[in-house]
Amino acid sequence: MNDNLEWGFFMLINHGVPESLMTGMIEACRGFFDLTEEEKREFQGTHVLSPIRCGTSFNARVDQILFWRDFLKVFVHPQFHSPSKPAGFSEVCLQYTQRMRKAAGELLKGISKSLGLEEWYIDKTMNMDSGLQILTVNLYPPCPQPEYAMGLPPHSDHSFLTILIQNGIGGLQVQHKGQWFDVNPIPNSILVNTGDHLEVLSNGKYKSVLHRAVVNNKTTRISLVLSNGPSLDTVVEPVPELSHPLKYIGMAYKEYLELQQGNKLDGKTSLDRVRIRTM
Repeated sequence: MNDNLEWGFFMLINHGVPESLMTGMIEACRGFFDLTEEEKREFQGTHVLSPIRCGTSFNARVDQILFWRDFLKVFVHPQFHSPSKPAGFSEVCLQYTQRMRKAAGELLKGISKSLGLEEWYIDKTMNMDSGLQILTVNLYPPCPQPEYAMGLPPHSDHSFLTILIQNGIGGLQVQHKGQWFDVNPIPNSILVNTGDHLEVLSNGKYKSVLHRAVVNNKTTRISLVLSNGPSLDTVVEPVPELSHPLKYIGMAYKEYLELQQGNKLDGKTSLDRVRIRTM
């Protein structure tokens, strides 16, 4: 877990998820974005916690500019939701998200142990059996002037862990010590980054990573992002054994999610709301 502590980000290989399943899921998502605009409007959603939602940008109500992306966002656990189109999407989505959820569970066991806790600690105390898993699919089409556009601005994720795969086209960048670095994944690897709630739970031992998506003028990029968090009613606060001094206050996951998803995506502004300021 050293890379995660240092960067908030690492690549996972030998993860046990078949490459054919990963490729099949990417193509199923491509099929969704190939639907007509009228068909996609069936799944627009009306609220940041709508179980199925698609559109453009991040939050068109508050964004000052629209980002160069289309997205599909689906709640896949504890209750599985899926758009009914295209044909076959639901079946491959269920299989893919279940396999990735299992991989995330194993990673959380290792993180628990790295914090000096029993390996089941995060799973049991954070109600991960009822944990919220959200699939976000991003499609970034070629941009005529990529130097003037952004796929997604710098931000951190709300979850414990975020798992990402993509269609072989680069565009993800992570910030480390104030500098931006391109992420060039090993073929068939899974990209993993730590989110805000792991930073809170570990009282800052793990840091959520700032990352962004840049666009290009040649090729469409597709990324599949799976956020893995606690149940919506779980209050996440630092582990008592790690809370000296206490650096964050507790907040219900649902409240935090609504806070982040309902406002402009901007760095770690949501995390700053629960950070204890020292004089």
